[in-house]
Amino acid sequence: MAKAKKDNELRLVRVFDAPVKLVWEAWTEDKHVSKWYGPRGFTYTTKSKEICPGGRWVFTMHGPDGVDYPNITTYHEVEKYKRLVYDHGANEEREALFRVTVTFEEFKGKTVMDMTMSLATPEAAQEAKKFIKQASGDSTWDRLGEHLEEMQTKRDVFIINRSFEANIQTVFEMWVNPKHFAQWMGPTGSSMVLLQSDVKEGGKLHYEMTMGESAPMYGMVNYQKISPYQLLIYTQNFCDKEGMLTKPPFAPTWPDRMLSTITFAEEGPHETRVTVKWEVYGDATEIERQTFHKEKSGMTQGWAGSFDKLELLLTSSL
Repeated sequence: MAKAKKDNELRLVRVFDAPVKLVWEAWTEDKHVSKWYGPRGFTYTTKSKEICPGGRWVFTMHGPDGVDYPNITTYHEVEKYKRLVYDHGANEEREALFRVTVTFEEFKGKTVMDMTMSLATPEAAQEAKKFIKQASGDSTWDRLGEHLEEMQTKRDVFIINRSFEANIQTVFEMWVNPKHFAQWMGPTGSSMVLLQSDVKEGGKLHYEMTMGESAPMYGMVNYQKISPYQLLIYTQNFCDKEGMLTKPPFAPTWPDRMLSTITFAEEGPHETRVTVKWEVYGDATEIERQTFHKEKSGMTQGWAGSFDKLELLLTSSL
């Protein structure tokens, strides 16, 4: 979440590796919207939809817990490929919760999506910010990025973003300094001990991870590209204590290796957005690829836990 323009606004900026025409179609055509709209685990059913000034989208969100959320979106401005303005969060029993202004701008084949949510008061904005985080609302835009990737390359990827209130050099250091990396990487409740750390292109990081009273697990990171302070690419896999490739005990059909592409972008002098893209690396069976696809909600929880720990570490370090 980028810094808000005003106290009663929340602002979010995403850069998608797709032309603006494709991003607009993904936003407005139901055959695409149905693939990504809503937090992970949510689906929806449309009753009616008309994207034009004065038009409405009447739909019901279906939560993974079986709870339904009736919604009415009312459009005020529709400028094809450029801009949408609409009221969001209304239903038959309440008025809209906030107004959304979203612009789309193409730059070197990519699209910058700049969204501002305007609420009635600064207090309402802060409550909305907390709710979005608790509901993994930002995963909506991660899912959009995944769908755009699939539309263009047919690749199945997992994407997750988080913005941190720290400069880009500090955040990058948290990833490449083994001492810091071991303090935050891993889901909530886990701890990491490094057995080998050689963070350089062609180098390796071998670790032991424990979770409560369960037996330790081991993993290996192989660094392919390190470009301060913008990019980090590495493969990773589960292994045994000696570093030999193994399957994780909790998922015997998990792919052998994953490719992690981590990008870092400045959102201000003291704010950095990290984007993690995860995909199957090398050969994998269809069952292994299906396992990867089905576990995206679990991946979101795992990475969210890691990011929460990183957030705390950055706060204590600054």
